[in-house]
Amino acid sequence: MAARRSDRFLATLKNCARVTFVTHVHPDPDSLASMMGLAYLIEEKLGLPTRLTRDGPISRAENRAMVELLDIELEPIEDVVWAEDEAVVMVDSQPNTGRHNLAGAPPISAVIDHHDTPGDLAGIGFIDVRETLGATCSVVVTYLREQGLIPSSRLATGLMYGIETELCGYPREAGPADEAALIHIYPLADRDLLARIRNARLPQSYFGGLLQALQNAFIYDRLIISWVDHLPQPEMAAEVVDNLIRFEEVDWALCAGVHGGSLILSLRAAVENAQAGELLHKVVGRLGRAGGHDRRAGGTIPLPSEASSAIENMQAELRRRLLKALHIDECRGQRLVKKREILENLHT
Repeated sequence: MAARRSDRFLATLKNCARVTFVTHVHPDPDSLASMMGLAYLIEEKLGLPTRLTRDGPISRAENRAMVELLDIELEPIEDVVWAEDEAVVMVDSQPNTGRHNLAGAPPISAVIDHHDTPGDLAGIGFIDVRETLGATCSVVVTYLREQGLIPSSRLATGLMYGIETELCGYPREAGPADEAALIHIYPLADRDLLARIRNARLPQSYFGGLLQALQNAFIYDRLIISWVDHLPQPEMAAEVVDNLIRFEEVDWALCAGVHGGSLILSLRAAVENAQAGELLHKVVGRLGRAGGHDRRAGGTIPLPSEASSAIENMQAELRRRLLKALHIDECRGQRLVKKREILENLHT
């Protein structure tokens, strides 16, 4: 009988001294919970020490609440001291598809992901990339079930939140394995803890960023673009675009905001077979990095400077490329909401 994927994953790592997990920049709930679940699997089945890392800050309120309430210990990637006899496992990402700070790290031993934007997987011993799944956590739940492991309430809560954050958009990107994972994990999760994570308190900067995003949202035929000069946190681009794609007159929505010297991009599509990850990857090209799924994608473009002229030039180039990719004629964008209307509503 052919070996199960979880068996082959464990066999790849059995001879190392420690396993370190890495993921994409600004890890989200799917990547965080996936690292948690795989660490539990390795510790239980191989008895090896593990460590979880983070590349960049975790700023979104819900994500911070998840880390704090589930007591997830994360080592900043820039502080990691690598050893030659440890294994590196990349989760919810692939090499050379996003910003990864792996200077001095041993070669990657395994990649577990669900994104359909391909990375550089040459020479990696174990690869499990399931483009038909909506969440990497679903892969992890499958591994735990194959190995007969029952996650703790803490881990089950993280896995459930990781899956639901990936599947909550419309149209949903989910397969039978995602549904099976949710059904399996739901009775084990702490629903009160989930509610506290979902409803995390928001800082004042969030509302200022949201107001600016609405004021600077422009419609180009069936596309809407929101420009945010200063994102209070990079994850906010995704929050903004998740709302904009619900606008009944568009099929595509992009939020592009400045944070940490880069233009943070988040793209959504409301049509089938959109191939949003591939489209944004082509649009960004050599300007930066981008990728994602059929209807959701993200990326970053380093800015030569944060001067207003440099930002405006990059915005213009990105807009031109995106309009061309979507076969939309160059036109003057129409504001989604006029600033005067926003002010009038605030005073009513």
